[in-house]
Amino acid sequence: MSSPSPPVSMIERMTLVLDAFDGASARLTLQDIVERSGLPRSTVHRILDSLVRLRWLDHRGGDYGLGMRALELGGLAVAHNSLREATAPLLHDLHVRTGVTVHLSVLDRLDVVCLDKLSARSGMALPTRVGGRTPAHATASGKAILAWTDPRQVDAIFRGKLVSRTPRTLPTMEALEQELAKVRARGGLAYDREESSPGVACVAAPLRGSARAVAAVSLTGEASRMDLNRLSPFVAETARQASAALFPQDLATRRRKARQDVPQPASWPPGALDRLVEGIGGDYWL
Repeated sequence: MSSPSPPVSMIERMTLVLDAFDGASARLTLQDIVERSGLPRSTVHRILDSLVRLRWLDHRGGDYGLGMRALELGGLAVAHNSLREATAPLLHDLHVRTGVTVHLSVLDRLDVVCLDKLSARSGMALPTRVGGRTPAHATASGKAILAWTDPRQVDAIFRGKLVSRTPRTLPTMEALEQELAKVRARGGLAYDREESSPGVACVAAPLRGSARAVAAVSLTGEASRMDLNRLSPFVAETARQASAALFPQDLATRRRKARQDVPQPASWPPGALDRLVEGIGGDYWL
């Protein structure tokens, strides 16, 4: 029986090194990783140096453990799965009520990434897919999330450079800032009128608690057939329900604050009403 061929590509070798961290031991020595991966010691040492430099692994003393980058990616995957599970019934209901393609998206640096998609029963095929990326500034979902992102962070993300997808894509940071101000004034509703793809329009709303938006839900379709004004309330209501499900404590806090902000009627001191009636003529009003 022939032995399996050794891994050829660097990605395969890196995967063998990372697979050595199977959860049974939090920290491994160089020799542990050599034995578990089956790779030459010199190869493992070289790969470990690169993985530590890139924060996939952490090196302390004489052993190695998973680094922050691996933990961040794992946490992101868990968070995204939880997000999809929490919003799935609401997205399905939105899809049934409107018959339009529904997307759930999150922000990742310059792009929005599609986490979930429910395609329309008819109409044009959209250039979107689960896991697909689109420049955030050119999409309704991206603008819905960016509107609730710290402006300094938005500047740092784009560094003044906006990639054009169509002639209608926002061309400058100033134009983007003005658009995000309009999104906030509309309570989070954002629009894409052929800014990402010719012939495609979209309306989106953010999923958020009291702080930044974590995602956006949107309706996307053929621009000539999309009545964005009619569809906006459906998107806004779905986003509100999803936000309430994801951040119940934030919703309770906002409601409590809203009740506190409502002016309370002034109370009459004892006998004041009787004196007022006497002063204007007794039973004149009766």
